[in-house]
Amino acid sequence: MRRLEAPGPVRMERVALVVREPDLRRLLTELARSAAVELDLPYEPGHGADELDKAAGAAVVSGPSAALAGWMPRHEVPALAATLAPMGAAVAPLPRPRWVQPPTLLGGSPRSVARTLVDTYGTVPYADLDPSRLAGVAYVLMFGMMFGDVGHGAVLLAAGLLIRGGRIRILARLQKTWLFVSGAGLAAMVFGALYGEAFGPTGLVPVLWLEPLADPVPLLLAALGVGAFLLAGAYAYGTINRIREGGWGYALYARSGIAGSLLFLAVALLVWGLGTDTGLLTAAATVVSLAALVFIFIGLFVEAGGGGTGVFQALIELVDTVIRLGSNLVSFARLAAFGLTHAALLTVVWNGTTALWAPDWRAGAAVLLFVAGNAVTFALEALVAGIQALRLEYYELFSRIFQSEGRPFKPWSPELAPGADPGPALPGTRSAPLAERHAP
Repeated sequence: MRRLEAPGPVRMERVALVVREPDLRRLLTELARSAAVELDLPYEPGHGADELDKAAGAAVVSGPSAALAGWMPRHEVPALAATLAPMGAAVAPLPRPRWVQPPTLLGGSPRSVARTLVDTYGTVPYADLDPSRLAGVAYVLMFGMMFGDVGHGAVLLAAGLLIRGGRIRILARLQKTWLFVSGAGLAAMVFGALYGEAFGPTGLVPVLWLEPLADPVPLLLAALGVGAFLLAGAYAYGTINRIREGGWGYALYARSGIAGSLLFLAVALLVWGLGTDTGLLTAAATVVSLAALVFIFIGLFVEAGGGGTGVFQALIELVDTVIRLGSNLVSFARLAAFGLTHAALLTVVWNGTTALWAPDWRAGAAVLLFVAGNAVTFALEALVAGIQALRLEYYELFSRIFQSEGRPFKPWSPELAPGADPGPALPGTRSAPLAERHAP
């Protein structure tokens, strides 16, 4: 079962922590050490010396017993119960309120760059799948297409390996990014080989597919094809998330669910039918698009609250949905546009180098132009390609994968003042931070 749940957040359990009132501070001390429970507190938890007293004051006291409620990872419940048992405390599962979203704790390393891509956009909702790994692959693919050059990619790959080694002090802080940088460099090398580019059109590598400046239209069509492939993946992820969030009925009418996926499929069938002059495909595209638009309209109408105003609002948003789908697909043309820009800049540098070259002092000027031109192009295009790939990731892909935002799991784990510690940890208490316990 755990394998099926791996792509999503860690399963959470709503629990009540019950103990005799005299042992309440001891219980809180163990909770702080274990970093396993996010307590429901009527204030924002801090790390002051009085945090233990404030948390104890928030407990519900009935007779000789005191209780606190909170959230914790489901598979950690038995271990925490065993840890608290010697003091007579109990961990009791509680029903999950239907209107409350549990906090999100994602498995794997919280320090990975792919995770940072998603976390910068927002916290993954508890019910959703975590797209971090696929988001990292998509980013590297898009970056490589815009930065396609064997020489520049090799420089990035070498930089990634240097970062991994950690021997250069200034790069040690970036060690977690080594795989990401190396992957981007490798993708740039692959596309550079396809374009026949190695520090520009130097002839160092043959053209395996096309020359960007000589064949811009096929490159543009390829970029749109890559965009369509990535959008299809985003719609698939979005559909699964809508099902997990609200069931099949909710997913059926959602713009980022089944209805939106059908509209995207209809566009694909229409392009295929027009491109191959196949009337059957065109007719199928018409039927599918009409069904998709009806489902989307119903969903928007219900969302707007019904009535005449709801019809008007739903119609406007329906038109916006169609326009956005087309603009989002066309937006992937930038994969070709910035690939062309990269090739054009390097062509200018190479033409200037060959024009200056001569067996005298001009040879030095030619070498200087070649090195400086490649350095400037590398820095400029790496920045532009990185930003554009991030833009496509957030606006075109994540906007379909996520419909809302979750809230991160924040275990109650204040730093205990020396005077607040009543004694040694109980047997079985784990001191490792919760994030480390979920790292691979």
